[in-house]
Amino acid sequence: MFGFNFLKKKKISRPLVSKEDQGILVFENTSEVIQAENFLKSKGWQVRVMGPPPGIQSGCDLVIQFPLIEKLVLLRQLSRAGLPPLEMVPVTHPLLKPVDLFHTKDFGDYLMVRAANMKLTIDKRTKCIVNVSGGGCPDVPYLARKMVGQHLDEAPRAGEIGHTLCGYALELAHKEMIRQCLE
Repeated sequence: MFGFNFLKKKKISRPLVSKEDQGILVFENTSEVIQAENFLKSKGWQVRVMGPPPGIQSGCDLVIQFPLIEKLVLLRQLSRAGLPPLEMVPVTHPLLKPVDLFHTKDFGDYLMVRAANMKLTIDKRTKCIVNVSGGGCPDVPYLARKMVGQHLDEAPRAGEIGHTLCGYALELAHKEMIRQCLE
């Protein structure tokens, strides 16, 4: 179980800097990305999980975007935590730009957010979740059963009740939907 809680307030907040001053951390697998993201956020870093740019080939479908000016401190902290990335790449070329994981589609009465391969759809008037789809992981039907019919801010967090990459992606979609609709 991931045990994520994206709505917790952090004590320290290190702001993201301009897009020109970004780097990406490449890891071997999704589990390492999730662990590194949680660790960095617990230390106050404002990092962002993204899709890898086409020019970066690794075994993982996710990268972490971070403020490049903080490279040495961030890498040192990850190393001490036993979470060193495979590589760190400065985003200096358009082809190295990470891919946004989120895609939003407005269907009139309904709004859908897709994060990676998972989709979360709500009724815009009631803010209730009407559909969860995508993925292919074994916990997707369970997550859908627990979340569909729930108000957006009362639904269980997929990262807390899910056990797979699909649960993690659904948690990201849920967080993005809350950001778009309730903040």
